Amino acid sequence: MLSQESLQQIDREIAKYPPDQKQSAVMAALRIAQVEKGWLANETIEFVAAYLDMPAIAVYEIASFYNMYDLEPVGRHKITVCTNLPCALSGGVHAAEYLKEKLGIGFNETTPDGKFTLKEGECMGACGDAPVLLHNNHRMCSWMTREKIDQLLAELDGK
Repeated sequence: MLSQESLQQIDREIAKYPPDQKQSAVMAALRIAQVEKGWLANETIEFVAAYLDMPAIAVYEIASFYNMYDLEPVGRHKITVCTNLPCALSGGVHAAEYLKEKLGIGFNETTPDGKFTLKEGECMGACGDAPVLLHNNHRMCSWMTREKIDQLLAELDGK
């Protein structure tokens, strides 16, 4: 179900824990699987569970709890906007509304061309940098004014 490269990455994560605690690598395994597959289908979650000798429901509970895991297909560029109170008070809501207007979609929607998905996120731990966006769970973008949002969208649209 996963490539040999992904399985080797998961094995490296498993090796960080005692042999009888390999389920401790579940979050890393889900991240690796999502990077390969683009999202976490039920079959992928079940595969990770079997690989880690865990009940599938336990892995699903983890995947459905954390917002960095996608249980449905997303666009090539997932943009998560922090709308938690500090960001909301410092422009997060305005940044979200501007993105909705620019992309023509709401939260949890993907543009018709499949390029962009817009998500609402909780605290990203950068309250002093508000408003904050997260691109594909890896790149944090701070102080996102309309101009910086335009620059980011232009950059991502070219990729």
